Amino acid sequence: MSNMKRWRKILLISLVMVSMVLLQGCPGGGLIDSYRLISGDIKQYEKAEFEIIVNTQYVNAYDQDEVMLDMILTTPLGEDLILPCYFERNSGEQQSLWKARFAAAEVGSYSYYFKLTQADMSLSSAKSTFEVSGSSSDGFLHVNDFWTLKFDSGKPFRGIGENVGWESRNYENPKHTYDYLLPTLSENGANFFRTWMCAWDLPIEWPKVSKHTDRYTDSDAYFHPQGIQRMDELVDMIDSLDLYMMLAMNTHGPLIDGGGWENYRYNTANGGPAETPTDFFTNEDARKMSKNKFRFLVARWGYSTHIGAWEFFNEIDNSVFTRTPHDSIRIPHEHVTAWHEEMSNYIKSIDPYGHIVTTSVSHREIDGMFDVKNIDIAQRHIYKKTEQIPALTNQYAEEYGKPFVWGEFGYEWDWNLDFSTIAEESDYDYKRGLCYGLFNPTPILPMTWWWEFFDDRNMTPYFQSVRMISDMMLAAGDGAFKPVAVASKGLEAYSVQCGEKIFVGVLNSQTERLQSDLVMDLRVGSYDIKRFNPDDRSFITNGSIAAGESGLVIPKVSLQSWDEMIYILTPKK
Repeated sequence: MSNMKRWRKILLISLVMVSMVLLQGCPGGGLIDSYRLISGDIKQYEKAEFEIIVNTQYVNAYDQDEVMLDMILTTPLGEDLILPCYFERNSGEQQSLWKARFAAAEVGSYSYYFKLTQADMSLSSAKSTFEVSGSSSDGFLHVNDFWTLKFDSGKPFRGIGENVGWESRNYENPKHTYDYLLPTLSENGANFFRTWMCAWDLPIEWPKVSKHTDRYTDSDAYFHPQGIQRMDELVDMIDSLDLYMMLAMNTHGPLIDGGGWENYRYNTANGGPAETPTDFFTNEDARKMSKNKFRFLVARWGYSTHIGAWEFFNEIDNSVFTRTPHDSIRIPHEHVTAWHEEMSNYIKSIDPYGHIVTTSVSHREIDGMFDVKNIDIAQRHIYKKTEQIPALTNQYAEEYGKPFVWGEFGYEWDWNLDFSTIAEESDYDYKRGLCYGLFNPTPILPMTWWWEFFDDRNMTPYFQSVRMISDMMLAAGDGAFKPVAVASKGLEAYSVQCGEKIFVGVLNSQTERLQSDLVMDLRVGSYDIKRFNPDDRSFITNGSIAAGESGLVIPKVSLQSWDEMIYILTPKK
């Protein structure tokens, strides 16, 4: 062998050895400088935070085409998990700071390492381990059946609450912030709420914010720093209050001319990839931008057990259809449905916790959208038709073949009206919407929209009544609900059996006092009766009744106009 060939062979062997050292011996091939756990002892379902130093700075580390950092974990039971990490900032000289936030579902020993992917290169750090001890948390929420959600622990759950669509804008009552409204909900028995990311609230992907907010200012950052900070505060708040959040990650407005499209980051006029709102759904670069957002949300806040659901859009049908000419199509349905299929598959693939995924329409169908497999919950909104909620809830649950919720409802939708002229009607509508939810197949009771109005009306304490009955239902049947047919003349009546107990909701939606017998389709058994008044949360014993050939009859139930009552029947021993 010639000297030249010998030196070439030695050089080749040396290069291979150096590559092996870079890839295996040194963390991250020298790019992952160090990492450490910055939390204290790690407990099940609680946030464990890791800090990672990378020996490179990035132009846009939120762009997956430029770089991705993942935490690769093996659970005590041997399952492999991939957790997205998020970029914090460039720091020092040619370094960047990253973080991983993880909530462990299992007790025991986890092993993990970090994987850095950029360009055509993928590098891994050395492995390490951590121990997880037990906690009292029930874990994350998942779909269960048409009536309930369930925690990792198996405990059933029904959501009770309202929309807190956003914090007060600069022309609204300044007291209506998350800091005021969410503790008020929690103190009054609510356990669920729905809120928006938009140009004036949690504007994470809005560099140019709405002129109607003084809370945020414009930013050149890829993700808005003030929006990120407020989301950090909000997630910490809901964790401490034991409130579960449906987070609407986008709304229809930015895809409508005059509704925000002119300022939207996806618009080519603002340096984005989409020339039209349709391009938002079809353009490859626009879809990548959406995935960048979802990856960041999962990486930074996915650890929270109190994120009850990711919602892709608020009322996407309002972007798809035009108002004039009436309900003509401006964005083809197939593009919107294909986008939801791709994005729901994507967010499920990167979310190691399996959060619930939903999206919403106001009142018009998007062909095939709710048939998408990874849209876990179908959601509609309803106004001025609250009396239709019971029938439509059953219809849509059967039609979609998956849990169904009313994400918004209300006596009126037109914010230009003087609500003081319909205050009493709205109060009753608020109550009956919740009552309809208690007695019909929905895992999250209908959520009213007008949160400021009802706060001013001091309606929030009514959630205590609803929560009391809901908890009794869940405890009696361990989450099982069986509808029981009930008939009445004039009064509205709904009945369910939970375990051995039977719950009957009665409403008078008329303008005069009504009295009627309630006849249930039960032929056997004797029951003790209690009557529950939701207005003052009082229980009154009403003796006992026995079923017969004509059914089980609660005689002479009398209610004032716009009143409601709940009866609880317990089998006699």
